[in-house]
Amino acid sequence: MPKEKLIQVIILAGDHSFAGCRATPYLPTALWPVANKTALERLLVHLADQGIKHVTICSNGADSLLRRTIHFENHPKLSFLSQDLPIGTAGCLRDSVDNVTNTLYLVFPANIISPPKIDELIKAHNEGGSDLTLMFNPKPDDNGLMGEPADIYICNPSVIEYIPKTGYFDIKEGLIPEMLRAGKTIHAAVLQNHAGNFRNREGYLNAIANYLENLPESTIPLKHYNQCNLQNVWATTGTKIKQGAHITGPTVLMEGVYVSKGAVIIGPTIIGRNVHISENSTIINSVLWDNAQIGSKCTIQQCIVDYSARVPSNFYIEEQSVPFKPASVLNSVRSILESLKGNTNKIYCMLQAHFSKINKTLSEWIKLEKIKIAPSLALIFVCLAFLWSYWPGLKDLWNIWQRSDEYSSGLLVPFIAAYILIARRHDIIKQPIKPAVFWGLSALILAQAIRFFGLFFMYRSAIRLSIVLSIAAVVLLLFGWQIFRKAITTLLLLCLMLPWPNRIQTAVTLPMQRWATSSAVFCLEMLGYEVLQEGNLIHVGSATVAVAEACNGLRMVTAFFVISGMVVLLVKRAWWEKLIILLSSLPIALLCNTIRLTITAIIFTILSGEYWEKIFHDFGGYAMMPLALVIIVTELWLLTKLTTLPTEQHIIIIERQNG
Repeated sequence: MPKEKLIQVIILAGDHSFAGCRATPYLPTALWPVANKTALERLLVHLADQGIKHVTICSNGADSLLRRTIHFENHPKLSFLSQDLPIGTAGCLRDSVDNVTNTLYLVFPANIISPPKIDELIKAHNEGGSDLTLMFNPKPDDNGLMGEPADIYICNPSVIEYIPKTGYFDIKEGLIPEMLRAGKTIHAAVLQNHAGNFRNREGYLNAIANYLENLPESTIPLKHYNQCNLQNVWATTGTKIKQGAHITGPTVLMEGVYVSKGAVIIGPTIIGRNVHISENSTIINSVLWDNAQIGSKCTIQQCIVDYSARVPSNFYIEEQSVPFKPASVLNSVRSILESLKGNTNKIYCMLQAHFSKINKTLSEWIKLEKIKIAPSLALIFVCLAFLWSYWPGLKDLWNIWQRSDEYSSGLLVPFIAAYILIARRHDIIKQPIKPAVFWGLSALILAQAIRFFGLFFMYRSAIRLSIVLSIAAVVLLLFGWQIFRKAITTLLLLCLMLPWPNRIQTAVTLPMQRWATSSAVFCLEMLGYEVLQEGNLIHVGSATVAVAEACNGLRMVTAFFVISGMVVLLVKRAWWEKLIILLSSLPIALLCNTIRLTITAIIFTILSGEYWEKIFHDFGGYAMMPLALVIIVTELWLLTKLTTLPTEQHIIIIERQNG
């Protein structure tokens, strides 16, 4: 029987937020380019070359975008499955299959650079003799050992029986446990070569590096550059490399690339079409997408540069994604600079007149007010120096707040801290300014040592922590111990704007997810519902609710810590009462998350349809904030009632009446 009638391929493609990469907010990882093709198009070409005639592509609302980016001829017949709500990997498999009983299902991720051959997958599946085979990448430097998952699955038709007919269902968390309980066999196999699957910038660059180490020249019209200073460099026609440029491989230069004199490119690197690299710039282990422009004397290391992005001269960028900025903004800035350049003398005379008036007014104001201007000027200078020094770290924090639901509350922390300082300004102003030079400099040196540790060992949490430590050190250095003691609690509040270290977050995520699932099941059983828990799945009647990783309650924990910290610093209570409020934020967050999951599960049993499910799922999260505030206010009221003595004493006089 022909191969296409025995095999059905399902490709899992995420939506625009799948990668969480700010450089490409409009592109799922399936459309990230690899040389002259996107990852999805490369996978489709790979499948077509092996005789696959029909492919189903599953995405969350990105089907029209994916469809527009497939340009090559003779591609397999494509079917697109788009869902407004996530249905899980097993859900995509369920909704994609046909009724043919002798079909073998192959599930691929779309974000893959070096897909394995179909015959290799079928051989591994047949040798295992199982109903479901999970493919793993080989472990680096260890032949035959199992590394990270390749997210490739080979399934017999019988697996469909163990997938619920509707709702969310995941292969790892739902299908595999269900099949094991039914006595079915699950097999794990190791690929011969790394599949190059990725989810973010770091994984993408690692996959590109592995791809270039084993570059299949037949897929791209490449030729070796044989100049004396170019090693392992491949280029298409139309590439211009000026004399004096230094390039080491593995590096691929696409059509229309222009490399100026003095530029240095160190592989593994891919330079996209029509990219211009100016003089004395350095590109290290990066991928520059089509039409990117790099200014002179720039250093780009371990970065992704977006389509048509422009990097100004003298920029140093490391381990970041450089986004595209509209040309209209750049043109407007350029026109302003040109207009200023043409009217230098006129502007100078005008500013000189205004500054003379300002200087006179400022001198009189200083004499009248008799203020100490030196600390104020020192504070302004230190703030500017701090912003200049920590600007990359502050931008990194901003990006985390923007794209991470767990830490989006960190955006409010600086404003809350500023408000608390303003509310306490009368108490702070009363304290004398006595700079603690020795201790302040020592604390600042310690903060920079922690920052250096983070930079050297690429530990971003240490870099972010040094931001708060540097602020505290500057306050101590400029204002002294007395003001520092008044501001120490507000400075500690700033720690809540920092994301947790990855190790801590990874360690608590799974236990919190299990707790959320078990607590929701307990509440549903207390309410009289018949509930079945399978891993992180809750079966309530005919409805199935998946407690995903994003529903584990971490978002509420971080948000409620911020709320509790603000309340503790604003209310006037005893220290032990404030400590109770602060410590109670954790159980309050877990309680609110349990209530949200319970209500969501009940609503799913009453209402059906993805539209209503999505509305109530999102509304449940928003409604927990007011509930948490009500609980905190109630807690304050109870503490008041339990600890406050009556302010008035009523005297009761009892008299004996003579009969």
